[in-house]
Amino acid sequence: MEIKDMKIGVCMCGSFCTFDRAIGIMEGLKEKGADLGIVMSYNASGTDTRFGMAEDFRSRLYALSGKELITDIAGAEPIGPKNMFDVLLICPCTGNTLGKINNGIADTPVTLAVKSHLRNEKPVVICIATNDGLGGNFQNIGQLMNKKNIYFVPFGQDDYMGKPRSLVADFSKTEAALIMAMEGKQLQPVVVQPVVVGCS
Repeated sequence: MEIKDMKIGVCMCGSFCTFDRAIGIMEGLKEKGADLGIVMSYNASGTDTRFGMAEDFRSRLYALSGKELITDIAGAEPIGPKNMFDVLLICPCTGNTLGKINNGIADTPVTLAVKSHLRNEKPVVICIATNDGLGGNFQNIGQLMNKKNIYFVPFGQDDYMGKPRSLVADFSKTEAALIMAMEGKQLQPVVVQPVVVGCS
């Protein structure tokens, strides 16, 4: 399957410093013909930060997808029953959401979207951005790597001197990871050279 044939659910979590990069990935997918639907966690959809205002991000995402954003539990629940997406991309995926997915907790729009989507045995691709990827979330990454239908965008340390436990996906590999996931394969190598993100 090519990108232009995909119905992609893009889930955004509160790694606010990576939002512009994530939106850039979505724009590239849209340009190649992907049909995008966007799910936002409570924090992602409602928190103003030094990286931008929540309303501005919501407006950009609505304009990009041309669809109402899914920002609550009620909106996320039908994803599986209605078979809304071919693949779910969590971009960015925080450590908090990573831990919840690994432990079967579905109490946010994003985590319920994952639960609902997985009932159809379809792929979920995780684009991590977490300061404790080599800390408290290391075990969650390892366990998710071994779970059916879960795939990762290759990732690396983004600031191994200043934040030695931090891991961030190489966003440039997202498209390739999606295509491989649709074939039931993990894009390799998973661990790549240090990734420059610009978060501080």
